Amino acid sequence: MKNQNKLTFSRRNFIRTSALASGGLLIGFNFFNSCKEAAVPPVDVSKLNFNDFNAFIKIANNGYVTIFSPNPEIGQGVKTSMPMIIAEELDVPWDHVSVEQGALDTENFQRQVAGGSQSIRFGWDALRQTGATAKQMLINAAAVKWGIDAASCSASNGIIKNANGETLGYGDVVNEAATQEVPENVALKEPKDFKIIGKDAINVDIDDIITGKPLFGLDYKVDGMLYASVLRPPAFGQILESYDAAEAKALPGVIDVITIGEKARNYLNQDEFDRSAHWSVRLSESDKVVVIGKTTWDVIKGKKAIKAIWKDKSSTESTEQHDKELNDLLNGKKFNTMRSDGNVKKVFAGADKVIERVYESPFLPHNCMEPMNFFANITNEKVHLVGPIQTPEAAAKVVASLLNRNLEDVHVDMTRMGGGFGRRLYGDFAYEAAEIADKIKQPIKLISTREDDMTTGVYRPAIKYKIAAALKDGKITGYHLKEAAVNSNMYGLIPNFFPAGAIENYQVDIANYQSNITTGAWRAPYTNFLAFAEQSFFDELATELNIDPVQLRLDLLKNVKDGEDVTIEYSAERMTNTIKLAVEKGNWGNSKNGVYQGFAAYYSHNTHVAEVVDITMKNGQPSVEKVTVAVDCGIVVNPTGAKNQIEGGVIDGIGHAMYGDFSFKNGKPQDVNFNTYRLIRMKETPIVETYFVENELSPTGLGEPGLPPAGGALANAIKAATGQILTKQPFIKSLQDRKTDLNV
Repeated sequence: MKNQNKLTFSRRNFIRTSALASGGLLIGFNFFNSCKEAAVPPVDVSKLNFNDFNAFIKIANNGYVTIFSPNPEIGQGVKTSMPMIIAEELDVPWDHVSVEQGALDTENFQRQVAGGSQSIRFGWDALRQTGATAKQMLINAAAVKWGIDAASCSASNGIIKNANGETLGYGDVVNEAATQEVPENVALKEPKDFKIIGKDAINVDIDDIITGKPLFGLDYKVDGMLYASVLRPPAFGQILESYDAAEAKALPGVIDVITIGEKARNYLNQDEFDRSAHWSVRLSESDKVVVIGKTTWDVIKGKKAIKAIWKDKSSTESTEQHDKELNDLLNGKKFNTMRSDGNVKKVFAGADKVIERVYESPFLPHNCMEPMNFFANITNEKVHLVGPIQTPEAAAKVVASLLNRNLEDVHVDMTRMGGGFGRRLYGDFAYEAAEIADKIKQPIKLISTREDDMTTGVYRPAIKYKIAAALKDGKITGYHLKEAAVNSNMYGLIPNFFPAGAIENYQVDIANYQSNITTGAWRAPYTNFLAFAEQSFFDELATELNIDPVQLRLDLLKNVKDGEDVTIEYSAERMTNTIKLAVEKGNWGNSKNGVYQGFAAYYSHNTHVAEVVDITMKNGQPSVEKVTVAVDCGIVVNPTGAKNQIEGGVIDGIGHAMYGDFSFKNGKPQDVNFNTYRLIRMKETPIVETYFVENELSPTGLGEPGLPPAGGALANAIKAATGQILTKQPFIKSLQDRKTDLNV
């Protein structure tokens, strides 16, 4: 398939639906022309006569198929893998398929969200059923045409055959198929019969990406569109007192300077409003100054020319204060107990020895390569929103309420995103765009700079864990984890992950400190830092017990009886198999001179991952040479895309554990761009080798699970190399302190 052959279409002519009783999926047909066995995709797809098959599928008169990918694409590969699932069950050749991004359509699509590594997991059954149902209706129509039983017919590669060897293309029977009842309980393929799923497929957008075609939110534009840039409070806890826009308005290209915020405040003041669930109409206590102009550069210059005075509405905060608050929480008694097995207090009192560590992590920004942006055009007839967002349905609902419009009036088109990592779960930039467009009554494109994203964004909250283990007769008899977090607890939602169920006396307590600083999900939320803390701690326990760290984990997993404790979310058997694959492929314990290894295994987002990190020491600093990863994510839809996700997660995890740091002073972020905020460099990235546990279980997530174990495995490798136990991220600070202490 040539990806540059793109289809332009009108959504108004797109959807015809009827009920699918078996799964609640909506599917429908209309009339289109014949599909012949010898069909070959033409050079100019845009000139073909495409007709609607259902909300997911359009087929041209020569058999070329367009499949609409319903979920947002943030680089996780669903725009390729989700259509692969439909094409597999529809049974059409993948090289006859073109893929387009679907718009928000809550009537026909399910869970149009990119978050939690759940797109494939939740879409697996419905997408397969979509393709299989369409295929069966075509078979049924062919059987009627031949006057035979449909059970004697089969379909493959877009062609229906009967027992006599007669054939019909899908297009030959679509008129009849449109009159068929939607079948229930359609047969799905056995995994052994897959032709597309499990085979490598190139990213369907790759040609357009590398040639700079307009795919991303920043690329979107319409005739007559204006640009907008928002000046927000420079420190969390501040609000706007006054501003002078005279200098800005005098600049060429600046059309107007306005303020927004009133609609957001009205929205937040609704009696039924749950502020904690929708904080992302953020900083709405303050008006925000908006510069409207002809170009991106015009509004960026205009914003810099605004003279604003800000005042403190509430206390502004600093990293030192956060550190104290979290320490006070850890050492206090105001905890909520999330899980309590056995009698932790008793076994700690009778222990031969108690090991305790405190692990610390800073705030972290998201650093999406494409800064936040969104298009909005508000007319009396329609609210049209276009841009990169992970939660289009939530955005539509908030905007409808914000503008006091009917939800049916709000139309959201999704663009490809230059990274999300959780930041684009929160649609504040879409709400701001809508409020601006509504106020000036013209289409606008809201754009943010890197400095905007880094200083007025959403952050992974600072967290501290205090973990203690009771040891008795050479065994771990008790485990107690306490978490203190800024705003929202990370561990609170996952008290049923390992080592829950593996240690008889096990307790998790949480506490949090409420801050003005906006925090939220960051890639692999709840586990991105916790995995480092726990996996480092287990290595220390292994040293204390004089046992191989891998063997310690395998021994603990033997205590877990899969299926007996319904509160346990992970599978001991699957994790054990994953660990064994990782240590085999990573040559665990057999490293050559000068190479030090670290190991970690973790379950998150329904996926089991184990990693072996190989490092060398160069000038007193670790150099990560290779990471061997084993993954059990069930059936792998697209191996190429799956490996890309794992490799990206590993590098992200290593980079942020090693270098990621972010601080505040008087409520103001201290880093504003990449010149001071340290990211991993290309020359610092390791070779990543990925291996998948083969099984026929339904797919689970891949966008996030590769990240959590990376920091722990790296910390354990550094411990093997230097003897230093790392308890605080970023590691580079601890290593520099050690270097200074040793006068290296």
